[in-house]
Amino acid sequence: MQRCPSLTAQTLPRNHLSFLLKIYNMNTVSKELELPGAFIIGAGAVSSKTAGMNAELMPLVLTESEGKPAVNASYFSSINPEDGKCLQERYSDRFHDCDFGLLANLYACEGKPGKVIEVRASRRTGQDSLVSCMRKAMEQHYPDKSLALGGTFIIQKGKAKIHIMPREFSACPLETEDDVNSWLRHFEVSAPLICQTVMVSRDPGLDLRVEHTHGFSHHGEGGHYYIDTTPDTVEYQGYFLPAEYIYRIDRPKETHKIGRD
Repeated sequence: MQRCPSLTAQTLPRNHLSFLLKIYNMNTVSKELELPGAFIIGAGAVSSKTAGMNAELMPLVLTESEGKPAVNASYFSSINPEDGKCLQERYSDRFHDCDFGLLANLYACEGKPGKVIEVRASRRTGQDSLVSCMRKAMEQHYPDKSLALGGTFIIQKGKAKIHIMPREFSACPLETEDDVNSWLRHFEVSAPLICQTVMVSRDPGLDLRVEHTHGFSHHGEGGHYYIDTTPDTVEYQGYFLPAEYIYRIDRPKETHKIGRD
C-alpha cells in the first residue's frame, strides 16, 4: 500500500500580525513528512510576501527528491485589479518556488497508481455540498473514528459558488463570520471545474479545519469552492483515497472558528 498522509498546516490566529509574513514550502513539508518526492494537492493560499498580494492557491506539486527538482503545476486565483473579476494564473508563469502562506490543507502521497474510491453524483437534493455530504457520511458511519480523505473531483456540468481573497489584507480585524464574508469576493463560476479537496470526518483534537476545497479550470476561473449553484443539473465525478496519517504543522497557540466554511 502506498503511503498517503494527509496534512493540515495552519498558522496563527486572525489578529496576530506575525503570521501574515510567514512562508511555508512544499519541499520542506515533504521532508517533515519523511516523504521526499511527495505529490501534493489540496487548498491553500499563496505567500503574500512572495507574490506581493493575497491569492487562492490550488497546489499541484511534485516535490524535490534525490537531486531531482520540484515540479510545480499549481494554479492561483486573485482579484484582477483592472475589472475586479477572477484572474487565474499558472503559478510557474509568475514564480519559481514552492512557497505558500497563511494556511493550507494538503494531501500528500507517493503519486503511484493504485486503488481509489470513485464517486459519481448528480442532482443535489439537500443543502450540503458534495464534500460536506461525503464528510458527514463518514462521520455518521464511523462516529468513534477520525477519517481523513483527499482527492480530486470534477464538476462536469453546472455552476458553483467560489470566493477569492482581496489582494490586500483587511485594514480592520475580521471578528465575525459576517466580517469575513463581507471582505471576501464571491463569484459564480462555470463547469468544468477541477477541484482538490481534503476532509476529515471529525477533528481528532488537533484544531483542524475539517474540510477545505479549491478548484481551477482551463477557462480562467478558480478559487475556494463552497457548493454548486445549479442543483438540478450539476454532475460530479471524483477520485479519493483515505489517509494513513494526519500531520499538524505549526499549530497556533490561540485559535478561533471563524472563516472555516
